[in-house]
Amino acid sequence: MDNVWSRPRRTPRQTLTLDRIVEEAMALLDEEGVGRLTMRRLAERLNTGSTTLYWHVKTKDDVLDLTLDAIFREVRLPAPPPAGHGRGEAGSADTASRDVERGGGGLSGTAAGDVERGGGGLPGTASGDDWQARVRGLMRGWRAALLRHPWSATILDRPLMGPNALERTEFLYETLTAAGFTAPNAAAYSLSNYVMGSVIMQVTWEGRNGTDTDGFLRDRADRYPALAEHGLDLDWDATFDEGLGYLLSGMEQSRTHPSQDAHP
Repeated sequence: MDNVWSRPRRTPRQTLTLDRIVEEAMALLDEEGVGRLTMRRLAERLNTGSTTLYWHVKTKDDVLDLTLDAIFREVRLPAPPPAGHGRGEAGSADTASRDVERGGGGLSGTAAGDVERGGGGLPGTASGDDWQARVRGLMRGWRAALLRHPWSATILDRPLMGPNALERTEFLYETLTAAGFTAPNAAAYSLSNYVMGSVIMQVTWEGRNGTDTDGFLRDRADRYPALAEHGLDLDWDATFDEGLGYLLSGMEQSRTHPSQDAHP
């Protein structure tokens, strides 16, 4: 596999760092979106030449991979439960701080892939008792981080192979496994795709300013009575939480009452 994380790190011959490149690329993307990102414009913002920039990253795709992974660094992992307690509350999903687990700050480690992990695996996955609260906290944080950078919705089809994305996916898998999901792939797939789908829908919908969907449906209530009654306009946060609750409840039922159906 060839990607920006699989290649050997090159020793820089100048003061420009990969973290600085990612930081400036994030700022450009936040201000202007993916369509305005070019290697030339990024080099200009960094006050450097394209040759210097290409020393660190080969292509625009490398930059997008790195910035998308930097978003995942903003996602806090839920804190471990109190010692001696079988159940714990999920840690804060407040992702305003980049001081994620274990005190790391800024983008350090984002590009290098040397994400620090404490001994004994990811925190708080020893007990599956509080798995729903822990998964809910992670999914809320993931969604909030992506929504702070709406341009991310346009590139979520990229493989999430960066160290920060992988660490949070590892946390999800370990949490589900500890909860009793011996094969957590389907559960993790459902959760991650629910988050990404909700982000894409919200960003796309909010980009269409001035669309009176409820009025449109009320005028056609004879054809779409259920939609006219309930509408399509959403309280995005409340709807996300409610839908996530449906997913978790179904997963809990599957966990405690596994299907006995034999495969044909």
